[in-house]
Amino acid sequence: MRRRSIQVLLFAAAAAALSVAPTAQTPAALTVHEWGTFTSVAGPDGQAVPWVPQGGASDLPCFVERDWLQIKGLLRGTIRMETPVLYFYAPRPTDVSVDVRFPQGVVTEWYPRATVTRSGTSNGAIAWPFVSVTPGAAESWPRESRKSHYYAARETGADPVRVGAQAEKFLFYRGVGHFQPPISAIAQPDGGVALRSVGDAPLGDVILFENRRGAMTFTSHHLAGSTVQLPRPDLDDASGAPLAELKQILVKHGLFEAEAQAMVNTWKDSWFEDGSRLLYIVPAASVEAILPLKISPAPSAVARVFVGRIELVTPATLRDVRTAIDAGDRAALAKYGRFLEPIAQRAGLTGSAMVTSLANDSYAAAFSCR
Repeated sequence: MRRRSIQVLLFAAAAAALSVAPTAQTPAALTVHEWGTFTSVAGPDGQAVPWVPQGGASDLPCFVERDWLQIKGLLRGTIRMETPVLYFYAPRPTDVSVDVRFPQGVVTEWYPRATVTRSGTSNGAIAWPFVSVTPGAAESWPRESRKSHYYAARETGADPVRVGAQAEKFLFYRGVGHFQPPISAIAQPDGGVALRSVGDAPLGDVILFENRRGAMTFTSHHLAGSTVQLPRPDLDDASGAPLAELKQILVKHGLFEAEAQAMVNTWKDSWFEDGSRLLYIVPAASVEAILPLKISPAPSAVARVFVGRIELVTPATLRDVRTAIDAGDRAALAKYGRFLEPIAQRAGLTGSAMVTSLANDSYAAAFSCR
């Protein structure tokens, strides 16, 4: 009787452990997931235009390391590679090395400490030669009092990592690139957008979003073709931000649910700010070509899910910016943040004293950690 009672207790304990332990926490072998964003501004021909993506106040904690030589010059580029984070899941403590190359750009921010190399404004690379993945380790991360996009990425079941004395829930890096995104987007006179994928690949999952003075709406599409013209979302149908739709798309493309939620939480205030934009999933082959990744020992599974964000300079945006300048409405212009410069260029308003003043304030804010 006693032996049977012990067996029952052991079975109950095992069942309880299985019921509370996330499946992501108990992989059979090393698993790595990554998410990130490629942000660009579309020109009149649909191609990404050069801009200053690091303008504006930094949304990163000051403990994050930076290449101040690059930020000092407020590096121009066509792409802002924003917040790629690498998550690790291991059945036991594991040491790995991680190398990411960025042939058409440079790495500008990262954490934990890493070896970062570059050649001018290209041939960037970042390496963490000794990363300890430590399942079950106590979670004690650095944190500062001011708000930051950085912290939401910690809300997952990933295993802690350690590089020297620095511990974190992930490996983080950012950069600026000089290449064209895999989709071109031409804003149409009626507020819609004409899309074309590079190499006639399927356009896949896209969301067309607009926020016009607080009225938010969107349309979501799965596109099997390589070209399409999407109508402007109906602002009379204020559907809000596509939070649930984006999370579902991210999970479909390989992220765990908590990772997808963390990505949406990280960017929900930025992706859905004033203006018009296209959000799309960057094809896996494009991610590998833009950011070749090498991890040793090789993981049993890797998922890399990147969202492309294309800012659309629509007739409504140009009209709003011109109206704000004529009215001397500095607050209305400030809502466009780091995108104001390329929008003003498109509108032929780069000589505006207000635009220049806001741009200078934006550049100065980039050094808030110095």
